[in-house]
Amino acid sequence: MTLNVLIVGAGICGPALAILLQKSNPQNNITIVERFPHLRSTGQQVDLKTQAPHILRKMGLMDEIKSRCVNETGLEMVDSEDKRIGYFGVAGSGELRPGLTSEHEIMRGDMVKVLYDASIKQDSELSANSERKTGLTYEFGQTVTALDQSADGVDVTFLSGQKGRYDLVVAADGQGSRTRRLAFGKEVSDAAFKTLGVHGGYFSIPRIQSEGSLARGHLAPGSRMIITRTSDRPVTGVLLFTTSTSPELRASYKKSIEEQKEAFSDIFRDSDWQADRLMAGLAVSDDFYAHEVGQIKMDRLSTGRVVLLGDAGYCPSPFTGLGTNLCLMGAYVLAGELARQQNDVLGALKSYEDKMRPFIDDCQKYSSGLLSLFFPSSRLGIWTLHQVIRAMSKVTSLFPQPQEGEHGKRIPEYPELKLKP
Repeated sequence: MTLNVLIVGAGICGPALAILLQKSNPQNNITIVERFPHLRSTGQQVDLKTQAPHILRKMGLMDEIKSRCVNETGLEMVDSEDKRIGYFGVAGSGELRPGLTSEHEIMRGDMVKVLYDASIKQDSELSANSERKTGLTYEFGQTVTALDQSADGVDVTFLSGQKGRYDLVVAADGQGSRTRRLAFGKEVSDAAFKTLGVHGGYFSIPRIQSEGSLARGHLAPGSRMIITRTSDRPVTGVLLFTTSTSPELRASYKKSIEEQKEAFSDIFRDSDWQADRLMAGLAVSDDFYAHEVGQIKMDRLSTGRVVLLGDAGYCPSPFTGLGTNLCLMGAYVLAGELARQQNDVLGALKSYEDKMRPFIDDCQKYSSGLLSLFFPSSRLGIWTLHQVIRAMSKVTSLFPQPQEGEHGKRIPEYPELKLKP
């Protein structure tokens, strides 16, 4: 059975799923809509660990990904005078240890570009080698405004006023998924967001000569955390985190980017580490974005023939470093079940959820209470945490590590996807 599939979102999940669906059946017709007018090249570094490298190898993309990985050699925690408190090195893709840097780190925009290019290339090759009338289509500046389901399909209305009918609609449009809201209702969609009590702001500034391949972290009084990541690139990524309960900060997310910048500047302008440089960079940055950090927890991942993929259905939060892993696992399992149960879309969606639940539960094991310990409000609290960081940085080799290949063995096998063994 060939499928007519609509994927909402051209980030990481959407193109990955398209590649896998077309590998399993070149006759599948796939449309990807993206509300932005072009491919989004911005975003912070993403980790490729646990199952992610194994899936990318199966897709034949790991070598290309490796060639674009950044050169981050670890995390250095520093005090207000730039003195090192502790150092955490690079963790292997299958290792569980304290720190920030994984063996494979890539800028989100580069990851999206690799998957997008691979999907276009594969579609062109399939078209050249067959007489198929269907294929892969990207539509930018387009999104979904209405969904009307029946037993055998979904009628979709787009922002442009166009309409289409699909066998399956995949919501791959991120943590704040508009498609999730349309399919499940505003109340269910809003309730799925579980805050971790942290607000994050992200932007880039010009690199300075003293910055090399180390990420740097600093704890500032007032429950603030600052991280910079240069990774031998021309610019430095800045990550600002706070547990502030400021109503102005939360309210700013519904306002303009400039007002969001001002809300973060109000909180961080008196921080005791690189404040002048960071705030000056924030004021003129053209890639700033911010959000309240949380997880998406849905009781079910599909309703009828609309299914949630990646952050839209099970965002684990940036602090886990497992969002990309879950996204790729989700795309792989969803495509695998659709290929295996070709004549039973609803059965495939149920199997997808059943197989993904253990991975989702593992990746979302994150305590907001534990997280709050890393945001001390006083200088005494920071001094105490510095002692903990010093001790942890000296004993990372004692942390238990998974056996080699353990994560790869947990990946379900789908011969129907026609991937590399």
